[in-house]
Amino acid sequence: MDQNTEVIRAARALGKAIQADERYKEYYAQRLKNDEDKALNGLLGKLSILQMSYQNESEKEEPDQARLDQWDEDFRRTYGEVMLNDNMRAYGEKKQAVDDMMNYIVNLLTLCVNGEDPETAEPKPNDEGACTGSCSTCGGCG
Repeated sequence: MDQNTEVIRAARALGKAIQADERYKEYYAQRLKNDEDKALNGLLGKLSILQMSYQNESEKEEPDQARLDQWDEDFRRTYGEVMLNDNMRAYGEKKQAVDDMMNYIVNLLTLCVNGEDPETAEPKPNDEGACTGSCSTCGGCG
């Protein structure tokens, strides 16, 4: 595909506009805070180890159910700690705002691709038929 087409230039301009949006700036700043949060990263590392341990044990010919149960319990407890972390909670809120913006944009573009007037097309909020960006919840494109 020619990288200099008008559509590609418009997509790059949209990317710049998204990165200039306050919602994106707040999300990105929170992402950096999460990267610097040693306690949070320790918990995330622990989750990863618990998940790998569980997976390795469960793939054995005769897995030790007591170990699996303990790792499952530890995973759930650690996940709860992650979700209570102030930085992770703020990240979730900021990410949701960006996800909502991106879903709106995708829905708007989908309407335009389906023939609606780009100047007046307006995605319906929480429209069950609207594209969420996830094909797993999709009933098919317009």
